[in-house]
Amino acid sequence: MDDKFDTEIQLLMETDPAAAAVKIKEYIEQKNDTPLNIAITGESGSGKSTFINYYRGMTNNDEGAAPTGVEETTSDIRSYPHPEYPNVKLWDLPGVGTTKFPADKYLELVELEKFDFFVIISDTRFRENDVKLAKAIQKMEKKFYFVRSKIDNDLQAEERYKRNFDEQETLQTIRDNCIQGMHNEGFKSPQVFLLCNFELHLYDFPLLHETLERELPELKRHALLMTMPNINQEVINKKKEALQAQIKYYAAGSAAGSAVPVPGLSVTVDLNLIVTAVTHYVVTFRLDIESLKKLADTTGVPYDDLKQSILSPLAGVTITRALIIKVLAQLASVIALMAGEEVSKFIPIIGIPAAMALSFAGTYKALSHFLNMLAEDAERVFKRALGSNSSV
Repeated sequence: MDDKFDTEIQLLMETDPAAAAVKIKEYIEQKNDTPLNIAITGESGSGKSTFINYYRGMTNNDEGAAPTGVEETTSDIRSYPHPEYPNVKLWDLPGVGTTKFPADKYLELVELEKFDFFVIISDTRFRENDVKLAKAIQKMEKKFYFVRSKIDNDLQAEERYKRNFDEQETLQTIRDNCIQGMHNEGFKSPQVFLLCNFELHLYDFPLLHETLERELPELKRHALLMTMPNINQEVINKKKEALQAQIKYYAAGSAAGSAVPVPGLSVTVDLNLIVTAVTHYVVTFRLDIESLKKLADTTGVPYDDLKQSILSPLAGVTITRALIIKVLAQLASVIALMAGEEVSKFIPIIGIPAAMALSFAGTYKALSHFLNMLAEDAERVFKRALGSNSSV
């Protein structure tokens, strides 16, 4: 898809830069706004709501969090958009067999076909209703994943009563028992992921992410990655790689703006594009103020400590044109390219192509530099937030 689009943009840049700019903007928006609907289901008390909340970077007490409790708190189908990426929604589905959602009408009432995949959560063994739902989803040729939640409680109980406690051995025993139960119900190659909803970086959540990433279509995979908590260094690296791949489109949009021979316009276009892109980087790496505060709440690490881990001037602040100009002033090579771009466009015949090339190079270099800075900040914040429990 990208190769075909790149060829189309290259031709438009030569013949109609304004049209190229419009197409680039639409492409970036499509990439970043692809809808992803994730269904979370299971019986009451299984940890559905906590999973939804912590995936979204929230605690159970935050405003807008999915309600939790020992009683059935999900009496209706409710969607919970991701705070930074509202195109990604986690849907809290009632358990099968509740009064409002009886088993024989569940499929019809829940409208399973609208979801991209399903996470079936249980805090013990997977029960009859879980199995019925999984088989119904399977018939619809949709993906589903069994999640065994509250695994930290099982480990604590086992350690308390077993003299020669081995965490990995206990985890494998639980996993094998769950898989065997699924085999007995007729599932040929079931996968069961063991999670602690409060600490998603531990146990099988990274494996669950890898599995989802492998099995989703490209645009859905991108949407999942952008909303994924920074659970390990690999996720941060993948985010950086995905964002790096988009820089050429921002740079091409900048070059298209340089094709208009109006004094000062190209610099304005460049700055606006850079502000948009850098804001996106900050949000994706969870380095915006709100995300840092939520991370402090969920990990117990003081907000000020997280802020002290940040070295770049771009994280934990609001991105403005004034801030970008201030940071760009320290990048002599980029300033030279932008100055050359402004002068070149008024040279007869060769001026516009030269200005476009300089604009592309300047924006590309600036965004690459900013992306590297923020990725390094994300790594430092991750290590500080998760400390010795981080799997870097």
